[in-house]
Formats: sequence, structure tokens, C-alpha cells
Amino acid sequence: MRRIPINCSDLLEFWLNNNMSLEECEVECLKNCSCTAYANSDVRGVSGCLLWFGSLLDVKEYKEDNYVQALKWSFLGSKIKEEDVDFPLFDLATIVNATNSFSEDSLIGAGGFGPVYKGNLFTGQEVAVKRLSRDSRQGLEEFKNETILIAKLQHRNLVGLLGCCMERDERILVYEYMQNKSLDYFIFDREKCLLLDWEKRFDITIGIARGLLYLHHNSRLQVIHRDLKASNILLDGSLSPRISDFGLARIFACDEKEAKTKRIIGTYGYMSPEYAFNGKFSVKSDVFSFGVLLLEIVSGKRNRGFCHPNHHHNLLGHAWLLWIEDRAMELVDECLRDSVEPQVQRCIHIGLLCVQKFPNDRPAMSSVVAMLGNESASLARPKQPGFFMERSSMDLSATPAHEELHSVNGVTVTMLDGR
Repeated sequence: MRRIPINCSDLLEFWLNNNMSLEECEVECLKNCSCTAYANSDVRGVSGCLLWFGSLLDVKEYKEDNYVQALKWSFLGSKIKEEDVDFPLFDLATIVNATNSFSEDSLIGAGGFGPVYKGNLFTGQEVAVKRLSRDSRQGLEEFKNETILIAKLQHRNLVGLLGCCMERDERILVYEYMQNKSLDYFIFDREKCLLLDWEKRFDITIGIARGLLYLHHNSRLQVIHRDLKASNILLDGSLSPRISDFGLARIFACDEKEAKTKRIIGTYGYMSPEYAFNGKFSVKSDVFSFGVLLLEIVSGKRNRGFCHPNHHHNLLGHAWLLWIEDRAMELVDECLRDSVEPQVQRCIHIGLLCVQKFPNDRPAMSSVVAMLGNESASLARPKQPGFFMERSSMDLSATPAHEELHSVNGVTVTMLDGR
């Protein structure tokens, strides 16, 4: 019997069938996207089906009598058990109220997933609300991926998921709000770049590296992000970095070293050669993306679209030419002219090691973190970077025509078991 009486006002809408088994009840609920919970209508738990189409006041109080958590993960198509993952389901009314009905004034960004809004919960907490748009280039699979994965990730350099909403046709993720937007907001802007001196950029670099190290080696399963880029590095109030946007991420088993896909998606300029052309990805694909990001942090220039009057190489090629001519410091952003030269030059060196053409030549993230943290350790000589070829006036014929996905201040994710 129920130990806690239910106030009927807590139920916005329900459906009853006294002749169904619990298994049939679950199937019926899963058929309807608006169904938020199901339970036996018989208090003895013998038979009957009761479906809810509204929000419950407190899921945990009624946990013994309904299957909200089980339904949540069944709907997501996951085999994860209720006790393995537990985070709040927000009702749509709460989200609508927090974002002022998804008003334009609350909009803080948009990407492949959909718009991102700043919201204020009734508790006063600021949140970032990521809403899957109906015409989104990312769909339900990415939503499932991000929700299940980020719910299990626990690291100071990864963005935190507070919960999700799956009511009616809405698919919404609720994240902790990052006051300082994303890294690209600063490093590629000629005025805002002045707000990030070299010391802060180096701290951000270390934080990103540690976040990737956690994904690759320190969680129970290896996670390959597959879309690491400046816009997916969010900055909190103290400008500490948080890796976000795990919609394209993949989990690797302990004995799995490489995988291949026919669906090559990601962002131009950050893809490794083996992934862009052959669909192969591994932890070394993320290392390549990190190397690109590190060279962008140092130079304040984007790899994609980089132009130079004397050649047609991208940023990686330009950095390589300067390196072999012993002119690496010419790569450094004008905002950083007063930086500590040995440390900056070492970061350029590490960036070039990460973007080497062949995966086996690139260091693991454990080595990258060690190299960044120990300035006295010797570094190997880098080999030619990937995509080191002259482009004939932006000829992209050799570039795979893949869709570019964007994430703005906020949010996206994949499946994972955190430690």
C-alpha cells in the first residue's frame, strides 16, 4: 500500500485500463511520446494500467509505485538500469517558465541540435536550456547519446547536465549555465582576446587536456568526443574550461582501439585525416583535434579559413613552416607578445606533435598532460602535420563534404559510464 497519499492535483492527465498487465502497460506508454510514467492501477501490483501524461510533483516520493525512471531509460533506448543513472526529469511547464516561454531575449545561441536559452529556475539557479528543434540536423539518437553519457560523467572540466525534459514532442537538455560563453568567443575576437592573457590561456589548455584524459583513460570506459573545437569549450565564471557537446561521442570497450563509420560528421578544420577521409576514429582522433585547438589558442586564428599572402596552407601548415624555419614565435597572437616565450614555444611544439599525420605518431593524452605540466621534459621532434598540402585558392575538392555541426554556449552529449 502507499505510504504517501497522492494529491490528485499532482496529475495533469491520466489514462486507466484495468485489464492490462504491467508489461502491456509499459508497451502502451512507450507508444506515446507524451506518456511520462506508468504503474499498476491495482494497489496490490497485480494488474491494471495507469498512464500519466503530465508531471509528478515528486518522482522520488512515489518511486515504489511507478516506473518513471525505468520508463525514462526505456524510452531512451538504453540498457542502463535505474540504479546506474539518476537525474531529474524537468516538466515542460518548469522549462517554459524558466525561459520566459523560450523568448528571444532568453536566446543565447544555436547549433546543430537547436537553440540554447538562458533560464532561471524557481530556486534562482541559472541554467542553459538546449532544445532540440524539429528541423535539427541532430536528432533523437544524438539526444539519447548525450543524455545517457553526460549523466555518468563527473569531472571538473566537463559541463554538468542537470536533467532533461521529454514531454509531448519536446526533447530538452538542461545544463549548468556557463557565464563566459565559449572559448571561440574570446580567442578569435580582436578585442575580447585581450581578456585572456597567456597565463589564463595556458590554464584553459591544461583544463581541456585533463578533461580529455578523463574521457580517454580515467573513466571506466573510453569515450571519444569526436567534435572537440573552440565553440565546444565553455568557460565558467572563473574562466575555467568545460568540455561540452557530446552528441557525437562514442564509447570504446576496454579492448577496442579503433572504430570505423560511414557517417562522418563533425567540424571542418578539427577532423583528423583518418576520420575525414576513411571514417576511422580513436582516441588519437581527439588528440588531433586538441592539437588544432592548442595552435588556435596560441595564434588566435582559426585553422579553417586561415589565409596567408605567401602560401595556401591552413594554420597547421603555416605553423609547420614556421617551426622548421625556427620562427615558431611568429605564430603567436599579437595579444600575447609579452608571454613567457619558452612556455609558448613548448605549446606550439606539443600542438604540432598532436596534429601529426599518422595516429601512431601522436601522443596519448596522458603524455600530453605530462608534457604540459613538466617544462623540463624533452619533447620528440614532430613530423609533418595532417592536411599539409597547398590549396589552390580555397580548392576544397579534396575535402570531404560533411556537415558541420555547431554548439553554442551550451550543450550536447553520448553514452558513458563515469567513475
